[in-house]
Amino acid sequence: MVVSPFRARRLAVSPLPQEIAAMKKHSGKKSSSKSGEQPWTAVRSKLQLGRKIASGCNSRVFRGIYAGQEVAVKLMRAAAEGDTDVEAHFDAEVTLLSRLGHHPNVVRLVAACRERPVYCVITELMPRGTLTAYLREARSLPPEAVVRLALDVARGMAYLHSRGVVHRDLKPDNLLLDGEGRAKLADLGTSCLESTCRGDKCSNSNMGTYRWMAPEMFRDRGCSRKVDVYSFGLVLWELTTCVVPFHDLAPVQVAYAVSNENARPPLSPSCPQAINRLIERCWSVKPATRPEFSHIVSELESYDRCLREGLPLVAPPTPSPSPLASLLGAFKIRSCKSAEIFSVANLRVHP
Repeated sequence: MVVSPFRARRLAVSPLPQEIAAMKKHSGKKSSSKSGEQPWTAVRSKLQLGRKIASGCNSRVFRGIYAGQEVAVKLMRAAAEGDTDVEAHFDAEVTLLSRLGHHPNVVRLVAACRERPVYCVITELMPRGTLTAYLREARSLPPEAVVRLALDVARGMAYLHSRGVVHRDLKPDNLLLDGEGRAKLADLGTSCLESTCRGDKCSNSNMGTYRWMAPEMFRDRGCSRKVDVYSFGLVLWELTTCVVPFHDLAPVQVAYAVSNENARPPLSPSCPQAINRLIERCWSVKPATRPEFSHIVSELESYDRCLREGLPLVAPPTPSPSPLASLLGAFKIRSCKSAEIFSVANLRVHP
């Protein structure tokens, strides 16, 4: 993208934040040899910083220009000497983004820079911001928009899972919209490879956000790729309601309700039944019964075709259980059809 000289000058004269000042302070020091540099290593002289567009607990995001293209610049700063959390977040995000390659529904890494205690991640600019901001402004979405955005997210997640990556923090804040309104996955700082994301490596100190977290994550039972499917169920629910899940509960209350009471937000009565059924399958208590993202993509593509042709949405038939499963089911107490309402905030309870 060509940027006008006038716009470049305006970005260049913007005041530098504390993090960039710290980077400039260390710029005179000898750096590691070029042979040890990564292909994504940023050239600081090519970076021009603009206004702040977002902020988090340990990071701030600025609009900028890098090598002539508009970018988003995330700056992270270690809180204290020996603080390894920010460095681990940086390493995970940059390593995974650099290895994933290009996908239309995953934010593209442009460059990155490590100048302890400051860490800088430069990605393509997503001018329409987060899905969270979009939903708060929209307040309600038609089924066509719900399916289109859900397809973007599902396709991106299907790609991550095909590469063996578990996101672990899938939520609207980590979904960004480009100029055409296409959703892309972002912030892989808490992600891990499924082959190594087990046991202690999936502890509460290094994973996602309570409102979107799968119940098994609260119980320290490891992180299979199905935790992302659960989170996707909450994201899809949020697309149908434009409301934050468990909005009237504190995060700790959400953790207790989900992990001990199998609580779920109430489904929207105005949402097509087929989509509500998909939401319920995604946030199933048992990870094994949650669908794979490849299946979710196929189902949403079918719904997208139906909506384009003016046809009603019909959920695919549920696979017939095996004879052994049917036999075991005969001894179970029937309870699904008479689910009680959780006493706090009218939450759906799944037995």
